[in-house]
Amino acid sequence: MTQIRLVSPKFPSGRASYFVNMKVSTLQPFQMVYSLFEHEYLGFLFEAFVVQLNSKGELTLQNQSVSSKNISEFSERIDADDFTLVKLTEAIQQDAVVKKFSPKKLAPLDFFLKIFDPEKGDKLLQETIHGYMEKHRAEILEKLLKKPLYIMSNDGDPTWKAVNNIQEGAKAYFNFIRNEENTHYFPSIKCGGERVHFQFKNARILCEEPAWLLIDDKLYHFEKQVDGKKLKPFLNKNHIIIPRNIEETYYQKFIAPLVAQFDVFAQGFEIRFEKHEPKPLLSISEVMATKKVAVALFDNNEEEEENDEENKIVFDLSFQYGDYTFRFDNFSAEAYVSVERAGDSWFFHKVKRDLKYEKTQVNLLKDLGLDVRQGRSLVPKRPAFSWLQSNAIVLEENNFEVRQVDNSQNQKQYFLGYSSIEVHIEEKNDWFDIKAKVRFGEFEIPFLKLRNLILANKREFTLPNGQIAVIPEEWFTRYSELFSYVDKLDESDITILKKHHLVLVQDLTNEGLAFSVITRKLERLRNFDKIGQYELPKGLNANLRPYQKAGYDWMRFLAEYKLGGCLADDMGLGKTIQTLAFLQSQKEQNQSESLKNSPLGAGGGPPTLLVMPTSLIYNWLKEIEKFTPNLRAFIYTGTNREKNTEQFDNYDLILTSYGILRIDIDFIKDYRFNYVILDESQSIKNPSSHISKAVMQLNSANRLILTGTPLENSTMDLWTQMTFINPGLLGTQSYFKNEYQIPIEKHQDEKQNKRLYSLIKPFMLRRHKSQVATELPPKVESIHYCDMTEEQEKCYEEAKSYYRNIILEQIEEKGFGKSQMAMLQGLTKLRQLANHPQMIDEDYDGDSGKNEEVLQKLETIIEEGHKVLVFSQFVKHLDIYRDYLEKNNIRYCYLDGSTTNRQEQVDIFQNDDSIKIFLISLKAGGLGLNLTAAEYVFLLDPWWNPAIEAQAIDRAHRIGQQNTVFTYKFITRNSVEEKILTLQRNKRKLFDNLITTEENFVKSLSKDDILSLLE
Repeated sequence: MTQIRLVSPKFPSGRASYFVNMKVSTLQPFQMVYSLFEHEYLGFLFEAFVVQLNSKGELTLQNQSVSSKNISEFSERIDADDFTLVKLTEAIQQDAVVKKFSPKKLAPLDFFLKIFDPEKGDKLLQETIHGYMEKHRAEILEKLLKKPLYIMSNDGDPTWKAVNNIQEGAKAYFNFIRNEENTHYFPSIKCGGERVHFQFKNARILCEEPAWLLIDDKLYHFEKQVDGKKLKPFLNKNHIIIPRNIEETYYQKFIAPLVAQFDVFAQGFEIRFEKHEPKPLLSISEVMATKKVAVALFDNNEEEEENDEENKIVFDLSFQYGDYTFRFDNFSAEAYVSVERAGDSWFFHKVKRDLKYEKTQVNLLKDLGLDVRQGRSLVPKRPAFSWLQSNAIVLEENNFEVRQVDNSQNQKQYFLGYSSIEVHIEEKNDWFDIKAKVRFGEFEIPFLKLRNLILANKREFTLPNGQIAVIPEEWFTRYSELFSYVDKLDESDITILKKHHLVLVQDLTNEGLAFSVITRKLERLRNFDKIGQYELPKGLNANLRPYQKAGYDWMRFLAEYKLGGCLADDMGLGKTIQTLAFLQSQKEQNQSESLKNSPLGAGGGPPTLLVMPTSLIYNWLKEIEKFTPNLRAFIYTGTNREKNTEQFDNYDLILTSYGILRIDIDFIKDYRFNYVILDESQSIKNPSSHISKAVMQLNSANRLILTGTPLENSTMDLWTQMTFINPGLLGTQSYFKNEYQIPIEKHQDEKQNKRLYSLIKPFMLRRHKSQVATELPPKVESIHYCDMTEEQEKCYEEAKSYYRNIILEQIEEKGFGKSQMAMLQGLTKLRQLANHPQMIDEDYDGDSGKNEEVLQKLETIIEEGHKVLVFSQFVKHLDIYRDYLEKNNIRYCYLDGSTTNRQEQVDIFQNDDSIKIFLISLKAGGLGLNLTAAEYVFLLDPWWNPAIEAQAIDRAHRIGQQNTVFTYKFITRNSVEEKILTLQRNKRKLFDNLITTEENFVKSLSKDDILSLLE
């Protein structure tokens, strides 16, 4: 009878303290062995040793424990399994277990006494430790099958008694004898054809799952995995008696699974062996959202979040064999068992499973996106029905039967068949005809009904047979734009799509979601380079550069299809001359079409309305006189203007400002224009502003917009402007916000960013100077760092500490989102101090480092006879330089928002060689100025948005400039200005690439960004 030594937790190594280890020489023969012992709380443990061999190759008493720290010393004579075994055996030693499961540093004895206390012990942790130990023991024993294993002696000798590892797997048999009073149950074991006697033999179960059984010095494992708990009761017992009063439950719950998995010998009831062809069944049932569903019980994806707003669908996989239907149980047995009771007799129908076929079907479902490896899967309702409908044909082809489980009388009966949508799109003169067939099984529903359901966000509707059809989720995603943009023709049921949705039509076609018929000519719109050449008008007094001619051709092409467009070339590339060339061609076309006698438009058709900032009207008038003198222009501005649209009839062009249009929109909206053209169209970027609402009411055959910065603050700027030129192009404002603005701005969704670019690309022509104006001289930009004066730095640091505390208090009290005003105020004060403390403290009598640097460079430029533009966003900053220039009798030009003689100031600077300096407010001077006389541009302070700075530089670096333009950006070192430069680089939004301008910079700042600015 084998006695396995029991070790107390007070011995950390697992061996008696009086057993002495001796060093094993690696120069002499040795052998790796494993020793088995029992721990008082942890059960059976194993430890690795190397044992020195004598000259006869026999084990000696000289041995050494092996751990991961010293195993490399013996690596020449051991294999990879030994390295793995050492790690595994280390992981279950008591010190390792205590370290893993004790949150506090406890001694092993204290830990085990606390956790395994019979009354106050931690039962849950006991089970966790047991599971951990069982998992490791199973791995160790499997690898020990062909390794030398010994039982450790009481004095700690690791090779006290050898264990005979039986290589052949044993077989377990379960025996049942039913008589009139009860049923006797007992297992039997055979190995190599011989019966293994294990009862009353002091047998030990070293591991339960799967069972490893030690009888005397023989270690058995099983051919089929057996749970050791099924053997344990019989180690010291002949049999178990099952009374008749619990017979039915026991037969169903216990004996049936045994019959399915093992060889069962029965007396008193019958086991019938059957074989049938399998058929897969997929059952669905609905789980209401209000119910708490234990997902982990039947869903392999335990991380799936509960969606309280949506019911869920349970998919159950079963297989039908003949007349029997069995729920799939993960290949744990080679047979299914159905239990039948007839009178006093019991029959167990053991149906052989086709495991290969079942595995194929399970893998098919997994490949289709449904994981039922545990027999069941829980899926949110919408994707569940989308999955069913998109895979209906595949399931049918693979012989699946899909059916709904009826849980109650009031439960909805869902349509589970195949649904389809076929879309046919055909180009007409002014729109696309949309013809679509929508089918749910045998039923066809009108396309407009489906559209209305989807726009109302309704997923379900009732079919004629009373079943509930669930609209597939992919229809919402794949056809969402089509459903949002399609419209009815007048009062009919004919559905149309406006021609400016060309990109949507092409994308649906390319993705195989629609069949379309489109002329090749219209398809060329997606890439304006492929648009044909048009003759320039005879009345144009200018030679267009190649890229300007391409812009003219693009506008002519849009006009043919009555499509609106946005000319968004960089500042200085000649948007005005391209537009005038197009307008001249419009007049000449109308005249050639026998409209010479028309009283409208001086024989050139209805006039065109040009709307612009007031400051640009004079510029436009000069350009019209210079390049298209045949176009009769009327200036509709001033307080004494005649509010009568009849006077427009005798002109080709009506020039007015945004302010006048807003005031007079009530009667101007009734006049029919040929074109309405908005210059600096970012003026209507806010869809809720009065001017945006006014221009939307204008009546015209066609619309164009001109801007160098179509996107300044957010992507919503695009929606307003694109909606003006092509109404409906980007859907409703709320649709655009949800589909594009929020994904792009908040989630940096590159896919939606590219999609938006694709939609607007045909109607927006955007060229950069670096791409097309190759004749422009170089532009040299440099950053000039300035150090603060000692007095200035003291003021700056005091203010920074003050505003940092104020801002942090605001964030603490009101939250980050409601503290932006305080942030902006604080940051603005710091930026002003970085320029010159005099901007916020009139009594400051010191200087600033930046001021000294700027004045020194201005003196040098004047001495060398060059001209310079000096930009600042702060008028107070410009005032400091005005005072200096006036005190030193230096002539200069000046422009800010209050300047009334803008053009006069521009002309003086451009033509008077004695004036070298032009002081300009950044906002007021960023648009409509041509200042090519300047060779230098000074940016006194960094603007949040670099695009605004680029516009300022473009006042000098534009068509007509003959000299290299040198730009200096003055930055105060160790100030908020220097940090702004870093944030400018890091805060570019995805949609920056859309139009090459960026979102309002301040809105993009996080709390960490603000704190870094105030460091």
